[in-house]
Amino acid sequence: MKKVNFFQSIHFKIVIIYILLIIVAMEIIGVYFINKLEDQLESNFKKSIYDQVNVLEYSIQDLLTKKQNQAEDVTSEIRKVLSDFNSSDVSEIRLIDGHSGVILGTSNNQGIVGQKTSEKIVKTALETGEKEDEIYLDKQTGDRMWVLASPIKSNGDVIGIVYLVSKIESVYRQVQAINQIFMTGTVIALFITALLGIIISRTISRPISEMRRQAIAMARGNFSRKVKVKGNDEIGQLAISFNHMTKKLQEAQANTEGERRKFASILTHMTDGVIATDRRGRVILINDPAEELLDVSRETVLSQPLVSVLKVEDEHCFEDLLTEQDSIILDFSTKEEPYILRANFSAIQNEAGFVSGLITVLHDITEQEKIDMERREFVANVSHELRTPLTTMRSYLEALADGAWKDEQIAPQFLSVTQNETERMIRLVNDLLKLSKLDSKDGHLNKEMVNFTEFFQHIIDRFEMTKEQNVTFKRKLPKTELFVEIDEDKLTQVLYNIISNALKYSPEGGQITFRVKEFDERIEVSISDQGVGIPKENVKKIFERFYRVDKARSRKMGGTGLGLAIAKEMVELHGGRIWASSQEGKGTTIYFTLPYERTQEDEWS
Repeated sequence: MKKVNFFQSIHFKIVIIYILLIIVAMEIIGVYFINKLEDQLESNFKKSIYDQVNVLEYSIQDLLTKKQNQAEDVTSEIRKVLSDFNSSDVSEIRLIDGHSGVILGTSNNQGIVGQKTSEKIVKTALETGEKEDEIYLDKQTGDRMWVLASPIKSNGDVIGIVYLVSKIESVYRQVQAINQIFMTGTVIALFITALLGIIISRTISRPISEMRRQAIAMARGNFSRKVKVKGNDEIGQLAISFNHMTKKLQEAQANTEGERRKFASILTHMTDGVIATDRRGRVILINDPAEELLDVSRETVLSQPLVSVLKVEDEHCFEDLLTEQDSIILDFSTKEEPYILRANFSAIQNEAGFVSGLITVLHDITEQEKIDMERREFVANVSHELRTPLTTMRSYLEALADGAWKDEQIAPQFLSVTQNETERMIRLVNDLLKLSKLDSKDGHLNKEMVNFTEFFQHIIDRFEMTKEQNVTFKRKLPKTELFVEIDEDKLTQVLYNIISNALKYSPEGGQITFRVKEFDERIEVSISDQGVGIPKENVKKIFERFYRVDKARSRKMGGTGLGLAIAKEMVELHGGRIWASSQEGKGTTIYFTLPYERTQEDEWS
């Protein structure tokens, strides 16, 4: 075994860890300290300015009141007050009339006196009546400047604005100087930490190096050497454990070959859950996937009979499993949820052919069985839905063939029924084709941005003009435009299916309510009727294919049982979600959502 490089050694890693800890700690403390210090210095600076401005405002308020009352000309007095304002941190101070916005006086540039101010911050202070401040960068000096606009009020009316420009850059220079001092301290701390790390790491790395040499000797087959125990700390305990391990390894060497064969067989079959037994059929090994599949813990199943763990003791014994060539299906399904496993078995044999155990490999085939069951149920439903109209048509056609066509009253009725059943079959086949396209991912969306409020209004108008029932439409739609990216044809089909159902089950004189709600990342559309409602246990099933709460009534109304299933597929294809709520005797509400992004205009409105 080659010598460990210094940069890969534990000695180096301990020193690096110490240094990194100090760096992280100092950086966290430094960032917090500097930020707090900067905030405090900036706050103190602004407070000092605020105090001086308050005194100045008190002096100017009487002068502005006299000017407002046109008692006398106070221009010279204002100029004197501003020129007497002495502060090393303030570079300029102006007084602005609160009604006209005209500059009444300034401490520096007298040429702007009498001009109307153009400062945005002054206009904001005049409008709000509150102090306004901001920091900007002086393009000439590159220093940061703090600007304050403080209103002077008299009887609640803003009669003037004190506009002040101060040199706040001095605050940041102080913070920068303190930051330099802190960085110097950090470098000194890192140097001391590195020295301490080197000293401490040596006390840890030396015993470990000795154990490493012993491990190399053990790898060569020498189990006679022992590590010296130099203390009772964690490293000393590690040395004791190391010596104990050496003894155990020597004792276990004789059993290595048999165990190697057993584990080789386990690894060969480890594709899913794996359970190994001894020759008496008791569990000696179980991996994590097998624990999860059987919902057991390793502590509870070890040394337990395999047939008991698999819960097949009533049908099989351990000897049967040793000779079992086919898979065994383990059905752990409940009323609420199916759960099916497949178990394959392989006997562990030594060179003499003696069986020393059994390997069981478990596979979860729940989804496969569920798909097969759904396929069989789907085929049965389609067959039943097609057979019913075909049987009806055959009966009426046979009656017509036997002479009923001659009866002028019966013949048109028979032909009408036959035509209606034909139309129902066509609708059923069309719905099946739509579902087939959606299932095969052929349902391509031709999306475009659409004002959903207007789009929904048009569909409701179409139904309102063509409805035959005495049903009232109530609209609770937003007055604003909601632009959503949708496929108009497919969303029209979704709304058509939902509204058609609402009309079918609405009583005479009932009401259908249409709502659209706007959220941050979606819109929620709901359509409510006042029909018979749906039992609570059936609400979640109405989006399944061919599912009907009242099958006789649904077929009488011409339904195929696929409308809501198609709506569900199309809504999910748009990235939305569809669900229902209902109360028996009070009605049903169908909800669905669509992805939605607020426009910039919406955000500012």
